[in-house]
Amino acid sequence: MNQESYERPTDYYDNQLFTIDEQICALINQRNQLSNKNPGFPPDEALDRWAKKYGFYEAYLASLFGMMRTEEYYKPRVEPTGFRKHIPVLKSVEVDEQFYTVTYIRQYQNASVVQLLMDWDPRQESNVHVRHNYTHNSFELFVGEEYECWIDSGGGTNGHDSCTFIVSPPLPDSIEGLDFVFKEHSDAFGEKPTGLVITIQAK
Repeated sequence: MNQESYERPTDYYDNQLFTIDEQICALINQRNQLSNKNPGFPPDEALDRWAKKYGFYEAYLASLFGMMRTEEYYKPRVEPTGFRKHIPVLKSVEVDEQFYTVTYIRQYQNASVVQLLMDWDPRQESNVHVRHNYTHNSFELFVGEEYECWIDSGGGTNGHDSCTFIVSPPLPDSIEGLDFVFKEHSDAFGEKPTGLVITIQAK
């Protein structure tokens, strides 16, 4: 997913706020350091108390703290450019009657693209299939400490889902011994693992 370019909502700024706004930035930075960028979310009781104490709407504070959890979304990402080749993988793993497949790697000069396919029989009523019908579960990809992986897109139809990941720097053309490890989460922030881990060995 591509971040939208930022445009200032207005040209106006009250310069009296400059020192306060800088202090807000410093406090957010301190918050990130204390929590190791994993602050969780304030309890409802705290949001209710702060809203009354400081004269805010509780939903506004919830939105504000929710926004602070999305910093990673705004991190500059590599956009694959300079297509080079396709590397066939064609490896699958079956877990709980669900088929997980990596078909190929799309190689670019500055990144790689990996697609995970998920297929199941929609006529079968197992817990796994019900779960995928659909609780907005998401996957993250891990291929090694030296690589950064992030989901680029996803979607599906009845009996089929797919997720596309971008990997930077690009994976080697020789993928022998490479493992694709997909971890499922029940939230968009990767904080609630379901326990499902799919490992697909390239060769």
